[in-house]
Amino acid sequence: MLAPERRRRSDLVAAAVLAVVAVLALTVIWVESDARGTTSDTAQTPLSQANTAAFVPESLTERWRAQSPVTSTPVVTGSSVVTGDDTTVSGFDPTTGAVAWSYRRDVPLCAVIGAWNTAVAVFSDDRGCAQVTELDGASGARKAQRTSDADAAVRLTEDGTYVTSLGDSRMELWRSDLVRTLEYGRVDAPVNPNSQPRTGCTLLSSASSSSRVAVLENCPGESAARLSTLDPAPDDAGKPEEFGSSVVASLTGPDGPIDGASILVTSGDRTALAIPAHSGLPAKIAVFDGNAQPLAEFDLPPGTLAEPTTELSPTVTDAASVFSWWTGTGTIALSSSDLSPQWSLPGALGPGVSMAGHVLVPVPNGTVVIDPATGTPERTIPVDRGDYTGPVGTSVLGAVVIEQRGSEIVALA
Repeated sequence: MLAPERRRRSDLVAAAVLAVVAVLALTVIWVESDARGTTSDTAQTPLSQANTAAFVPESLTERWRAQSPVTSTPVVTGSSVVTGDDTTVSGFDPTTGAVAWSYRRDVPLCAVIGAWNTAVAVFSDDRGCAQVTELDGASGARKAQRTSDADAAVRLTEDGTYVTSLGDSRMELWRSDLVRTLEYGRVDAPVNPNSQPRTGCTLLSSASSSSRVAVLENCPGESAARLSTLDPAPDDAGKPEEFGSSVVASLTGPDGPIDGASILVTSGDRTALAIPAHSGLPAKIAVFDGNAQPLAEFDLPPGTLAEPTTELSPTVTDAASVFSWWTGTGTIALSSSDLSPQWSLPGALGPGVSMAGHVLVPVPNGTVVIDPATGTPERTIPVDRGDYTGPVGTSVLGAVVIEQRGSEIVALA
């Protein structure tokens, strides 16, 4: 029979040392972890899904307001109004203005957008705007998360299927579980070298649909900006698959490249660009097919297109049966099918938004209710904005109209 094992003093000392090391390691991990710098206050009672508005109200009166300097247009989920302020994302009850939930980090908030009935928030770290968290719109509970390389500033857009994060050197698309479906542009330490179609380019703007993502970029040695159309979900996210790519001839002037062009919207396989006036030629909307080849151009009246601005972004919204584009001096409706201009409203303060089959467009001292099919203004609802006269972003959640005025969110009903 084997003699029973005996614990020696050295064994006890070794075990104690290992326990201390384990505790110290766990402490270091906790101190350095994202969780330590995160405070998540979820809703005790999740907010209800808002019902679609059955009619446009006869009047609009301020119900509540909140600060949201990180956003430039109101962010809504199916149940909450979402704000971004410094390091915090908050979800508000749209009818009462009560804070239902909040999510705070110890790092700056880069951007937040509403998609898939959630809020997608991007925070900054030493890799750029790289830390992404998806929050349930009703409760604020954390869902998917991801971290990846990013630029120091990004713009978030969504098309109902994908969220796009666009920086000046790098673009990513994510699906609803935050799995990356496309990586484009600058790639650090690529797994597959030479997988990108071009290098060293500056990304200017982008837009996406469920079947296409279009990107406009300036590349070294080229005569003007280049438009490319890509598969938003190729077989390998790190290997973009192009449907087509071409230098935009309309952006080449007698004195060199024309600056200031931007992608307005991608719908189906078509993409519309805004091209500023130059060399005596008027500003125009240029429409391209799914292979990035020109289809049509539409001249705009003088003074229609203001200087590029970041005060209100995005400047194109999906409004009923049209896309509503705020040019900086007025609003133009584009056909949802071929992206041709349909009607315009000079003097508008921002793009329109859909409500009960109509388009609401902010104007000085009010909101115009428009028939989207004809562009006919049916009536103007007075809105008291005090001494605020700047751009106005608009969203609708149920029967509540939400405006963004500078850094403030204002709920109207």
